[in-house]
Amino acid sequence: MLIPESRPRRDFFKAFAANRGALFGLIFLCLMVLLACLAPWIAPYSPIEQFREHMLQVPAWSEGGSWDFILGTDEAGRDILSRLIHGSRLSLLIGFFAVLITIIPGVCLGLIAGFYPNGAGRVIMRGTDIMLALPAVLLAIAIMAIMGPGIVNAMIAIAIVGLPAYIRLVRASVMTELEKEYVTASKLAGANTLRLMFVAVLPNCMAPIIVQATLGFSSAILDIAALGFLGLGVQPPAPEWGTMLATARDYIDRAWWVVTFPGLTILLTVLAINLIGDGLRDALDPKLKRAE
Repeated sequence: MLIPESRPRRDFFKAFAANRGALFGLIFLCLMVLLACLAPWIAPYSPIEQFREHMLQVPAWSEGGSWDFILGTDEAGRDILSRLIHGSRLSLLIGFFAVLITIIPGVCLGLIAGFYPNGAGRVIMRGTDIMLALPAVLLAIAIMAIMGPGIVNAMIAIAIVGLPAYIRLVRASVMTELEKEYVTASKLAGANTLRLMFVAVLPNCMAPIIVQATLGFSSAILDIAALGFLGLGVQPPAPEWGTMLATARDYIDRAWWVVTFPGLTILLTVLAINLIGDGLRDALDPKLKRAE
């Protein structure tokens, strides 16, 4: 009996929805994306507007707080809630494009390394091993020191740092797929190397790539926050979460809210994306599903 094409999709969504953590992560991430898209209309104030008479205003529920500034204000009198909402646009956008910039060359190099393990693949993997021997944050800092601070440079640095993970993952998946019968059948049918790479093998490697891209998204958000904290990423007064932490670190002893809320936002966003990655892994690979 033929299985309807929609059946695998139903099974995927059913398996994903069965993971409550992944479902929570998806809802939270959708909420963050919605806030990012509607930031100019949802945020109470401009992220760079200063209220000098309300500098370091405590949150609304604390003694002396005001509901005009629900999460309080920072050292320059800027509304923290507005900066967090607008900051979601930068953090999510940079993370998304960093993954996009990484995944295309990473997949291509991984395919080459898998198809030519004794030639170009050996050179690619040795370069990958060298990059993996360096701490990711230090490598990103070194790249930023050469290229200079800025949003575009930060995306490029994060993309370069994340490249080895995709190369190794794709290479391992490709070498596993090359041993299967459908690849042999494609070769006998006269398929050239490019067709084997992108038509026969790559579609069967997409499940781990999708999971890695999801987890890479969360890593990119952490990396851009780390670069911003060190003053190498997005520059003030732009409302990026890591930059907010950097400018507020001198006030941590007397104004806990200026560092707590940006840090908590980063924590929850990264956690949500990681939970989505776990859910995708379980739904895309039945062998990895948790036993009930």
